[in-house]
Amino acid sequence: MAKHATVAGEPTMGRQIVELVIMILLVIGCYFGLRTFIVGTYEIPSGSMQDTIQIGDRVFSEKLSYYNRGPLPGEIVTFDDPLEDQTLIKRVIAVGGDEVDLIDGSVYVNGEKLDEPYTDGKPSYPLDHAYGISVEYPYKVPDGYLWVMGDNRTNSADSRYFGAIPASSVTGHANIIYWPIEHIGALE
Repeated sequence: MAKHATVAGEPTMGRQIVELVIMILLVIGCYFGLRTFIVGTYEIPSGSMQDTIQIGDRVFSEKLSYYNRGPLPGEIVTFDDPLEDQTLIKRVIAVGGDEVDLIDGSVYVNGEKLDEPYTDGKPSYPLDHAYGISVEYPYKVPDGYLWVMGDNRTNSADSRYFGAIPASSVTGHANIIYWPIEHIGALE
């Protein structure tokens, strides 16, 4: 009976399988590491951010910006819905310590009317609140919280509905639409 010899340096079948398993585990680890610490991807299910973001658009929401600072007014953020187990996307309008008021369909922060071209002129009126939530204007945003609103002001359940959100609930800074091809671009 002939014995099979292996050439020096040639990996055995067992070693090749172990290397393949290790490579697959590294790829999976990198994928989950990226998703957990660097960037999330989201498909937009509603029209609350139209015309900035369309239903069905897919966006990247990077997490690195908020490791050293909090979200700033004007930034589009993804965050944990305070009422349901889902992720929402809205624009930050005010931060802790700011006073928000809605007057004649316009948004005022700290007494100054905001210039909001992204709303396409849609009015910003108060909404009926979620059960157990009280939002009265002018509204003082508590420290550590954010006031967020959808760009489609006539079709967005946002801080007018559920109140200010904890800044700690923010999961990322949405900054790029990556799909579909005709919508690819930076978010502003």
